[in-house]
Amino acid sequence: MILEGAIIYSNILVLLALGLTLTYITTNVPNFAQGSFAIVGSYVALTLLKLYGLSPYLTLPVVFVVGAIVGLITYISLKPLIKRKASVEILMIATLAIDLFLVGFIGAYSEVLSGVVGSTMAKFVFSNIDFYLFGFKGILFVSTGVIILLLICLYILLYKTKFGIALRASMENPDLAQTMGIDVEQTRMFSWILSGGLAGIAGGLLPFIQEVVPLTGDFLIISIFAASIVGGLRHISGALIGGYIIGMSESLLTYELSTIFGAGFLVYGKVISLIIMIVTLLVAPEGLTGLDWKKIKKRLNI
Repeated sequence: MILEGAIIYSNILVLLALGLTLTYITTNVPNFAQGSFAIVGSYVALTLLKLYGLSPYLTLPVVFVVGAIVGLITYISLKPLIKRKASVEILMIATLAIDLFLVGFIGAYSEVLSGVVGSTMAKFVFSNIDFYLFGFKGILFVSTGVIILLLICLYILLYKTKFGIALRASMENPDLAQTMGIDVEQTRMFSWILSGGLAGIAGGLLPFIQEVVPLTGDFLIISIFAASIVGGLRHISGALIGGYIIGMSESLLTYELSTIFGAGFLVYGKVISLIIMIVTLLVAPEGLTGLDWKKIKKRLNI
């Protein structure tokens, strides 16, 4: 079912876009390694499945922790550049270097794992071990449940805890927050830990809908950035909005166009994301959440 697949893909994209947006707001770093964070999670889930027979669904907490550690190590690596107030371009190049390292590491690890289990692990899927409920794939319910649980936890964290208030203050004005005694460094580190953890979970779910290889993260990064930019890189809620817009558009529009131009058009799905992102940057550079909707409603007399 096309709509089912679109919803699942959108759920996973939201997880990745939330992490990217969160780290960009707190540290102004456009993380081009976000996709590879997810693939680390994919291979952790694969390892636990092959060596211990654990369902990838049951290993999501472990995958979250491993992803969080990757996010923390990445932040520690970038910290000297952030402290020196390096330009966005320099930070971008640094994350690209980290991405290349992760791709190489994942590729080497897949070869080691292949030798251990006795079959190639360079590419794999989990769709053959998924369960069905009411005629729908289990990944639909699990990914949707993860999103709902995540949103509830984020709401409680950001609006019902002192640390959440400090985190929001650091996002809006880090210099003022620091003046008021808030440990901005701690909030920045937390954002990268959470970002890595969310990417890890996304990676653990990804093989249920598509084949994963060490380079899959680099194919995903276009959609991740498109989702964050369309929704608005300065607002966490933008990742949620942009994730579903890009995810649904990329899946449904690509399918509809493939019925017109042939199945070969399916490989150009990322073009849809690029077009939507370019149009958004031209019309609303701050994304949908950056628009003044009250003024727009007045102009349209709504």
